[in-house]
Amino acid sequence: MTKRHGYALLAAIVAVIVAISTAIYVGVAADDGGETTAVVGGRTPHNSAAPASVGTWVGAWSASPAGSEPGTEANGMAGRSVRNVVHVGVGGTAARITLSNLYGQQPLSITHASVAVAATTNDAAAAADTMRRLTFGGRPSVVVPAGQQVVSDAVRLLVPHGSDVLVTTYSPTPSGPVTYHPQARQISYTAEGDRTEDVSGVAYTGQTPYWRYLTALDVLSNESQGTVVVIGDSLTDGVTSTVGENRRWTDVLNERLHAAGSDGPRYSVVNQGISGNRVLASGLGRPAENPSGLVRFDRDVLGRTNVKAVVIALGVNDILRTPNQTNANRITAGLRELKRLAHARGLRVVGATLMPFQGHRGYRPHLEDTRQAVNAQIRSGKVFDDYVDFDKALRDPYNPRRLRSDYDSGDHLHPSDKGYKRMAEIFDVSTLKGSAPAQL
Repeated sequence: MTKRHGYALLAAIVAVIVAISTAIYVGVAADDGGETTAVVGGRTPHNSAAPASVGTWVGAWSASPAGSEPGTEANGMAGRSVRNVVHVGVGGTAARITLSNLYGQQPLSITHASVAVAATTNDAAAAADTMRRLTFGGRPSVVVPAGQQVVSDAVRLLVPHGSDVLVTTYSPTPSGPVTYHPQARQISYTAEGDRTEDVSGVAYTGQTPYWRYLTALDVLSNESQGTVVVIGDSLTDGVTSTVGENRRWTDVLNERLHAAGSDGPRYSVVNQGISGNRVLASGLGRPAENPSGLVRFDRDVLGRTNVKAVVIALGVNDILRTPNQTNANRITAGLRELKRLAHARGLRVVGATLMPFQGHRGYRPHLEDTRQAVNAQIRSGKVFDDYVDFDKALRDPYNPRRLRSDYDSGDHLHPSDKGYKRMAEIFDVSTLKGSAPAQL
């Protein structure tokens, strides 16, 4: 080979390398949920110009769509900016969101959306230089058909672990019923007009205890290798926990996993609890409000990002809300079906025993018998791959039909903040490791 041909070959190789590097740099992350990915945001005035980040897409926060918000049947949130405040259990260098119009009866037009890190907790103001405009398929606006959801493009944003994140949407036209999650235990905000990229938060004078439209926030993370999804009822939703302080038992479990680092599973935890939720029966309407665990499992659990393990904490409402039809074998059959669905995806399943509720207005002696029968089957190992014994941890040692007084919020069904903390503390995180048992 002559020197001239050698230089030509070297130049060609360098050109190929540059082309490949450029393709990687300007590429957008694929929504595969499970692989390490390079990502950069779009080149708009409101997006960071930081270099590409590498990590794994995981769930940082989620909430199940539970129904349509009362009073929004005609106009939805037309002409108002909705700023949802959510607390993330894992940090990352990029973010994307999921918006739902599941309970809408007409298309939801979102003409402007943004994401930012909150300046402080429980506040509508954004931290300096964190406001990012969101796009959908490269466009700043999106129409979400009735009954559907949409995932935004990824945007570069440094999201610290344990921070609050502001996700804001603006819809100029009536859209009918607003899809919402009623038991947020977090105050979010509204403003008149399009204030989507308002950093100060001064315009956000309206307050709401709901999360609207927003059902998931994913981050590109180097802290976590996957997501644990907890599907449950009000005990998982965190009803009676202190508003704005993130004291649901899933929040505490998330912190435990983060603190363990490489000594435990490197997972984030997302909460798919719905107050009043049952394994077997859904609420009224089409689509059903408060859909059963069986109905929503595919969307709310299997549909989350990069799921590695599932925790099931359901069953008490099947006893309390259908007292004349309650049957332990039917409940555990439903729980085993949830496990089967998870196993079909190779996911390990940890279940929870049902906690006591004597003293609650719905308590009846025969319901206690059913609860004990369900727990006996769970403890036998015939329902889940493993289990956490919330019943044993929180019951009164002198009267096991009741919650221990300091773990009781006062309604004799839902735990206090101390009780929720205890639930997370006794959870053996090692049970989350591994895959589903092989199918025979």
